[in-house]
Amino acid sequence: MKTSIQLYNVLEQIVKRLYMQLRLDKQEKTKGRKLALTIVQNISLAVFKQFNGIPTIKSIFKIFRPKCSYKTLVVNINRFAKQALMILAAIMKINRPNSHIVKHTDSTELPVCLAKNGYRHKVMQGFAKWGKSSKGWFFVLKMHITTDLKRKLLAVRFSPGNTSDSKVFMDLNKDISGIFVADAAYLSRELSEEIYKLGKGILFAKPRKNMKKIITDFQFHLYNTRMLIEINFRNLKAFHNLITSLPKSINGYFANYIYSLLAYQFV
Repeated sequence: MKTSIQLYNVLEQIVKRLYMQLRLDKQEKTKGRKLALTIVQNISLAVFKQFNGIPTIKSIFKIFRPKCSYKTLVVNINRFAKQALMILAAIMKINRPNSHIVKHTDSTELPVCLAKNGYRHKVMQGFAKWGKSSKGWFFVLKMHITTDLKRKLLAVRFSPGNTSDSKVFMDLNKDISGIFVADAAYLSRELSEEIYKLGKGILFAKPRKNMKKIITDFQFHLYNTRMLIEINFRNLKAFHNLITSLPKSINGYFANYIYSLLAYQFV
């Protein structure tokens, strides 16, 4: 079993290779005060945190004792989430050409605080909205993703919690085609026709329980594969800290989501 240092070194090598391949090192500032930790090291520490489901940056600071203050570590991890997002985008772009023809699109709620604190939560006031799930009302963002039958991440978008899933679909999947399988939230004749006319493929949205609709065995089998995208959501939330209420800034929240998704690509 790898120690924390060994695992970190493996993750750092992966991050560094992708960072260099994208030539992000060429965009670094050459003037000014030298960073105590390199951009790659900051990203790698954040990925290590999410990879292991460690809840706080303070815990990472205690484990590694980096040559900087705790405040500097927090600021730089949030600051370099932009480069982490570029790496994540590159991975998704690589995944698309070799993806399985069957795709799954779905969304999940990301509560930014406890429901009782939603009305006075100021940090994400401009982004999060009230949304309702089977468990009640939450002050949330929504994360929309598309994966394939092999559970490879192909696209991701964030929206306020009251956004209709079907309205995000075309933007989310603008660079993707295939057989899309989704739940009843994407049930729209107009959306299905738009996908077909644009040559994107076919959308199979599962009928609502109160709808009388006959489906084929093929459609039934496709609908049953939707549990694969639910596994992605479950793992991101249970093992990679996707949901948090700890950040003190908007950048902190989105950095947490980006690093969670990136860590999940390294599993």
